[in-house]
Amino acid sequence: MKWDWESGEGLPGIDDPAEVDAAFERGERRLRAVVIGSAFNCSPEEASPRIVRRTRLPDRDQRGLAFTAAGAVVRLNGGLTPEPCTALRVEGFGNVADDAIRDTLTFVPFR
Repeated sequence: MKWDWESGEGLPGIDDPAEVDAAFERGERRLRAVVIGSAFNCSPEEASPRIVRRTRLPDRDQRGLAFTAAGAVVRLNGGLTPEPCTALRVEGFGNVADDAIRDTLTFVPFR
């Protein structure tokens, strides 16, 4: 499928992790739609390494998008792989990870 980067049409349906990586590298202005789309359409195993890599970006907005994706993965799947959980712990409350941490506390069953 071809996505329209200018209008944003089709971006929430993006399911190609490599295309998401390329969008970050190009600095696409519609990253929010791409990140959320990939969280909905890629497996946690596909999404997790990409989420973690983006949580280390210097740009606060892009880091925030990574944590938004982590929160979406948690809501959809009831959990995360260990690496994004570690990234959430490292970022902690009081920063761009607040919503994702709250999602994790809400949607992940604890024993």
